[in-house]
Amino acid sequence: MKSKYIRLTIIAVLIIGIGTSLYKLMADKKIPDYPDIAKSGVLRIVTNMDPVGYYPSSDTIAGYNHDILAAIEKYSNLKFEISLENSLDKCFEGLESGKYDLVARNIPINTNLRSQYKFTSTILYNKLVLIQRKAEYNDGMEPIKNHLDLANKTFHIPVNSPYKVRINNLAHEIGDSIFITEDSLYEVNQLAMMVASKDIDYTVCDIKTAEKLASQIPEIDINTDIGFTHLEGWAVREQSPILLDSLNNWITRLKNSPEYLIIQKRYFP
Repeated sequence: MKSKYIRLTIIAVLIIGIGTSLYKLMADKKIPDYPDIAKSGVLRIVTNMDPVGYYPSSDTIAGYNHDILAAIEKYSNLKFEISLENSLDKCFEGLESGKYDLVARNIPINTNLRSQYKFTSTILYNKLVLIQRKAEYNDGMEPIKNHLDLANKTFHIPVNSPYKVRINNLAHEIGDSIFITEDSLYEVNQLAMMVASKDIDYTVCDIKTAEKLASQIPEIDINTDIGFTHLEGWAVREQSPILLDSLNNWITRLKNSPEYLIIQKRYFP
């Protein structure tokens, strides 16, 4: 009887000890919100290289997201520390782990993502288009214009692209299969070049990026919409509501300034 009591006592002590350790571990890994970020003085941001949002230009960096970030940094009293990561999944993994505080790339906001993250007020209105070859670069075959003609075609997109949801919805709308190949090596600008060189036939891209690519790659056609206009924003963690409110205030201040119109005209004349 006594030995049984001792065993129960040991088990209880172990449970309390494990619980205390887990509590301390969670406390040590506290996910920061704006007050913690303000105390550190640094907002850790991740974005991606793309032809419109963030790209090298001569000996500097340019891009719509780059310029928006530079503008709102002046309102924040924080230093913006920017990291580059093309994989959207890895951006979200870094956000959830606390490695980053903000994913500042243009993300089509859908119901699934809204259930996992908080999004800033709209950064951009956009829509998806099909990238294919013009007839003169495609043995005289005219580009597809009718969605029904997309049946049994294969779209190549970056791995885990948020555009996958729209492509699957489009397949349901036409009542037929649209096949998706996810590429783990290339982003949309490389895939567009592969369309031009006849390595693949189709990829999908937002219209803002597509217009920039079309100015550089004359072989591609971007005139077939595959989606309605959608909202794009930046993402923060569910546990960072004060940061979200601060970001929205800075974005609103910028949108009410002359500088915002200058940035818009610079990238979307």
